[in-house]
Amino acid sequence: MAWWRRGRGRKATPHDGSDLASARTHLAEFARSRRGVEAYVEPATNVTATTVVLIAHDGEWTRRALPSRPQAFDVARGLDVPVYDVNLTGYPARMRAWTTRQRRDGRT
Repeated sequence: MAWWRRGRGRKATPHDGSDLASARTHLAEFARSRRGVEAYVEPATNVTATTVVLIAHDGEWTRRALPSRPQAFDVARGLDVPVYDVNLTGYPARMRAWTTRQRRDGRT
């Protein structure tokens, strides 16, 4: 099947949350440079590590993997922004609206 051959020769980048310093720096810069930022902690799955999603007032968002759930909450709380467990709250509608606008405008 053709889809089996698509990834040949390419190396996958691990998204296991092993680069904690880089993730902290990126998340801190995002939170500092935008208004109304909130953090959402996503659980680990069979495919992805635990992640933190930061969502700004306009719906712009970024996601970074972190090594564990407790570290994800610690990093998010350290940004001095509201922190939510996505399993309990879900994602805000503004995140979906921003992503839809980006796709419509051909930016993603």
